[in-house]
Amino acid sequence: MKENNNLIQIPKGKSFYKKLMAFIGPAYLVSVGYMDPGNWATDIAGGSKFGYELIWVILISNIMAIFFQTLCARLGIVTGNDLAQACRSHYNKAVNYVLWILCEIAIVSTDIAEVLGTAIGLNLIFNLPLIYGVIITGFDTLLLLFLDRFGIRKMEAFIIGLIAIIGISFFVEIVISKPDYHGIVLGFIPSLPNEDALFIAIGIIGATIMPHNLYLHSSIVQTRNIERTEDGLKQAVKFNNIDSLVALNIAFLVNAAILILAASVFHRSGNYGVDDILKAHKLLEPVLGSTLAPILFGVALIAAGQSSTVTGTYAGQIVMEGFIHLRVQPWVRRLITRILAIIPSILTIMYFGDSATGELLIISQVILSLQLAFALIPLIHFVSSKNLMKDFVISKKSQILAWLLSTLIIYLNVRLVIETLTEWMSKSYSKPAEYLSVTICILLGILLIYIILEPIIHKTGDRDASDIHGDILFPEIDKIEPYNNIALALDFSRNDRDILSQAVNFCSKDSNLILIHIVESVSASIYGKKADDIESKKDIERINMYVKKLKSLGFQNVISEIGYGKAEKSLVQIVEKHRADLIIFGTHGHHGILDILFGTITDKIKHKLSIPILIAK
Repeated sequence: MKENNNLIQIPKGKSFYKKLMAFIGPAYLVSVGYMDPGNWATDIAGGSKFGYELIWVILISNIMAIFFQTLCARLGIVTGNDLAQACRSHYNKAVNYVLWILCEIAIVSTDIAEVLGTAIGLNLIFNLPLIYGVIITGFDTLLLLFLDRFGIRKMEAFIIGLIAIIGISFFVEIVISKPDYHGIVLGFIPSLPNEDALFIAIGIIGATIMPHNLYLHSSIVQTRNIERTEDGLKQAVKFNNIDSLVALNIAFLVNAAILILAASVFHRSGNYGVDDILKAHKLLEPVLGSTLAPILFGVALIAAGQSSTVTGTYAGQIVMEGFIHLRVQPWVRRLITRILAIIPSILTIMYFGDSATGELLIISQVILSLQLAFALIPLIHFVSSKNLMKDFVISKKSQILAWLLSTLIIYLNVRLVIETLTEWMSKSYSKPAEYLSVTICILLGILLIYIILEPIIHKTGDRDASDIHGDILFPEIDKIEPYNNIALALDFSRNDRDILSQAVNFCSKDSNLILIHIVESVSASIYGKKADDIESKKDIERINMYVKKLKSLGFQNVISEIGYGKAEKSLVQIVEKHRADLIIFGTHGHHGILDILFGTITDKIKHKLSIPILIAK
């Protein structure tokens, strides 16, 4: 993302339309997770086997999704923290690491569906072997790098464009398939013809709400420059609710269109066993007698895979920063996630053939089902907290509804996992694998019970958001000797001791010290100087404390500067602004491949500055 100029201003006037346009966007990024390739198989299976009778299930699951996504938006808007940051502030380090690992596994599982979806789409349109399509998906890192240059608003426009491609493709396919509109209307009346219909309904509901979307939405709603007043927050909550309602209903239309297409083409022609993407595509042309339908099917599949790829990357960054405050460059983050998704995809195709990709998609959905509860329960705890949400705490009725819906979703997901594992075990001859699967499920169950009861067990109420840098402690100064005019690039880690010690050893009490810190959070990258998240506030508090401490030591000419976004750009601007004649950096404490992963600021700015650079060790 581009920093500083990414801030999306909210019009001050009373024009409802202009304000709505300013807020529209975040929910569309979230909505692509509800129409990614992982959801297609259940929709296709439901339509081919039971016709239009399960449309109501998609509607119900979409209503649930809208409810929980609006809670995420409320959390992010009111607290200035995303869901991962809220978890980090509330739970102990061990629990946070487990939650982070589970979330990362879920994101990789989502990426597997996106890899397979894009690869299948390429196979359908260009007849490209699936294994080559999977490898090609590794290069979409370049797409992220390209889009990242244009900022969040352009990113939202790109995603909306892909959603439009998906929607138009299915609209044309439905027109070609000539569905029974009376049957579609009847499909909104709840009914479950048999046990198989119940199983598919569980799959549809269980696979609808994507856990990483909860983290994503609570973060990207902070890309709007809202007024931090009661009226400003109310306005932001209202317009983000409208954004969620519209965007997720578009996702509902896409999922319903997939089921309607399957019902119109396969169920009507007696092909009741079509339950995966490859089978569906192969039968589209011979049943409909149209070459356009399968091409549009492939185009929609690629668009769904690519849109989910982009948002999955941002979700990954958010959970990594939020849970453990670990930052890597976006393209590296994208590449690591994609490699972890490509490896099982390639191995599956190599050893089990193309037809096994459907089974891999099911596995990815089961993993998502396992993780979902660990995002839903903390979310409900946080938005129900009066201390955390103040006047924006959700009502008792909403709390009861949230717990009822989460209980239903968790029950359906647990049932889906149990039935899937039981089926696999009946075919498996590996006892260790069975014992491992059962053990993991039991441990996750214990953790879930702890998460549910944690407020009662510890009676902690609500803690203040923790500082991502730990306790505010002034670094020990080894020796004080005079120097001249220097800029200090501080990161509020143990490196600060080395930087400050070098500085005070070089300068006199009359010299200028320019204390610089760059806030690199997601919010800072978007808001720039107007960032109002917890990290920005804590960093300002900390650097002011540094100034005060240095002045108490006799250094009267001490000033502070906070930069936002990309460190290399902000640092150069601040150094040139104050005409510093020396800048001192600390060390990352890593080298080699880790420097590639995390990047070195000195490498990036050494050609942009004409002053000496000192690395303090």
